[in-house]
Amino acid sequence: MTSTAAPAASARPRASLEAILLAGVGFQAAMLLASLPAAWLDDRSFNGDLLWAKPLKFEASLILNMVTLLLLARLIAPELRDRRWVRWSVLAVVAASTFELSYIVLQAARGVGSHYNIGTPAESLGYTLMGIGAVILVAGSFVFGLAILRSPPEQGRTGLRYGAIAGLLAGSALTLVTAGVLSANPGHWVGGLRTDATGLPLVGWSTTGGDLRVPHFFATHLMQALPVVGWLADRLVPRLGLGIVAAATAAGIAVVAATFVQAMAGRAFWG
Repeated sequence: MTSTAAPAASARPRASLEAILLAGVGFQAAMLLASLPAAWLDDRSFNGDLLWAKPLKFEASLILNMVTLLLLARLIAPELRDRRWVRWSVLAVVAASTFELSYIVLQAARGVGSHYNIGTPAESLGYTLMGIGAVILVAGSFVFGLAILRSPPEQGRTGLRYGAIAGLLAGSALTLVTAGVLSANPGHWVGGLRTDATGLPLVGWSTTGGDLRVPHFFATHLMQALPVVGWLADRLVPRLGLGIVAAATAAGIAVVAATFVQAMAGRAFWG
């Protein structure tokens, strides 16, 4: 009597980078949809601004960040997609974003702040974990940029490729710097009134003094701006794609530096 070996179990297929990012976008979108009626029905305020303004801003920003990575994932070569350092960078971005937003929404529902709130041991831990999560989130975006850098270029996408690389690498590095200064401060204000009641419409930046959220905003959104510049260059002036991206990168860094100096000097961005 002969025995036959059981067939080897087929390996479970791994989720693609796009699937992981899409799951993250889905979670963030669900949180956004839940926060909209909360903002409509809840008239409480915090620091002079609507209580749900911060969750809505973070939800929109994190969705934009992950959609950016989702669209740029096609620039990563197939042979790199299953490398651990690439997959873990994407998983880190989704996990860190999920924690950050969950804590911000939880604190808003409780009617208290998430950032700079160390009033209780639990909130002190939450704020610390948010800081760690922010570093992981930005580091994951930086590694994503490195994966694109290590992938071979595709014809017709020179501007987009270099825009993605410059945006993710420079944007992540500058975000870490500006966020580090923000976290070391007792708040985002430098001089002026310590309230958001008189802030600029939509963004809420201080109109009475410096606001460190301004350079942080421009640093973070280099990750979207530079790929868009590169994409447009590919379609309008493909031969000049690299030069246009280089000029836009220099201009973006200059804006971050100028608004950082302005904020540290206690001068309002506008107003």
